[in-house]
Amino acid sequence: MLGTVVGTVWSTVKDPSLTGVRFLVVQPFTLEGASAETVIAVDPLGAGIGERVLVVYGRAARHMIGRGQDIGFQTAVAAIVDRTELADGRTIGPVAGQDTGPQGGPGSDA
Repeated sequence: MLGTVVGTVWSTVKDPSLTGVRFLVVQPFTLEGASAETVIAVDPLGAGIGERVLVVYGRAARHMIGRGQDIGFQTAVAAIVDRTELADGRTIGPVAGQDTGPQGGPGSDA
């Protein structure tokens, strides 16, 4: 899932398998813009507020977290996104302020 980091979660009381991990609040990206929903993801990479990230689930998340199958979490940041190109010509940048509309070319008005 492609999303934008919108916050950080701090927790002093948690499952022992989660000691030392950083949690982010991520708002999923949709083709219509930001979703009203959010997810919490472990961040082994150090993403910051406003950055676009790729979030993975399940086995892929546990692999990214790096603690094997015995971790009490199944959502993790797998990449900090530099750029995403959509079929309609839009470019999604690393932060919302760097998004662009359709570029000149076949099928565009530019």
